[in-house]
Amino acid sequence: MTQPTPAQTRICPNCDGFPTVAIDTGTRHRNGARKTLRITCPACRGTGHTTALLTRRAQAAV
Repeated sequence: MTQPTPAQTRICPNCDGFPTVAIDTGTRHRNGARKTLRITCPACRGTGHTTALLTRRAQAAV
């Protein structure tokens, strides 16, 4: 059985490829929908991927 080809881009180690999340505030709008905050990953700036430069710096620090 053949193996899948790994992705050619590097996934951000801080957000694990999920750059934007919605956090429930616990309150509701007048129509009953929940109020949420959309937060993006500050490390990858919401892309979910890192650049080669960032990856090299992370490897040098280890």
